[in-house]
Amino acid sequence: LDIIANTIWVDTLKNSGVCCLLVSEEEEEPIIIKQAHKRGPFCVAFDPLDGSSNIDCNVSVGSIFSVYRRTSADDKPATVKDILRPGSECIAAGYSMFGAATELVITYGQGVYRFALDRAIGEFLFVEQVKFPQDGGKKIYSCNEGNEHSWDQPIRDFVKECKNTGYSARYVGSMVSDVHRTLLYGGIFLYPADKKSTKGKLRVLYEGFPMAMITEQAGGLASTGMFLGKIGRILEVNPEHIHDRCPIIMGG
Repeated sequence: LDIIANTIWVDTLKNSGVCCLLVSEEEEEPIIIKQAHKRGPFCVAFDPLDGSSNIDCNVSVGSIFSVYRRTSADDKPATVKDILRPGSECIAAGYSMFGAATELVITYGQGVYRFALDRAIGEFLFVEQVKFPQDGGKKIYSCNEGNEHSWDQPIRDFVKECKNTGYSARYVGSMVSDVHRTLLYGGIFLYPADKKSTKGKLRVLYEGFPMAMITEQAGGLASTGMFLGKIGRILEVNPEHIHDRCPIIMGG
């Protein structure tokens, strides 16, 4: 199903006439659109089917994407430098989620908007503008506690404090599902760096950046935690290659 989803994304974007470079979680190398008549100004990074390891148990999955406008001259094919840029330069980001309903959550840098697919008419209908509750919402923490033995001590201490202060644990293991719940209900989602994965597990371009942009536009915070000697915004990470990773801590 991952391969089918990837083929749909790649074929659709290549034939849209508005993209010049594509980065997919399923492709080792970037896809550069060389034909001038099929080329446009946008670079798109995407995970065509996030959470696919949960498909067999019927857990919600989704697709995540980020969009950049190329910076190189448009009279030549794009280069990978057009997309290896900080997330603060993204012009749009979003995700779709396939569960009890098919939803689309998207931002163009001026708020976050939620839509639901009406199958009767084949259109996405506006549901609401998404904002984190001002009081932080429900006290929920979401992380893979199976990795606790590899976490840095400050992360262990924080999760222990959550447990001791009345937080509930909720973890699906599908980023799109966990972040969607966090956006709507409040709380915090984290997949930090650890001794096994010193840069974290989640990919920067098509997981970290789009979800961080959405989180910040909804009034939340998206941090790397302590990473490369400092605590910083996810959107300020400079990816070194298209499948680079970074730690994720985000919420309201």
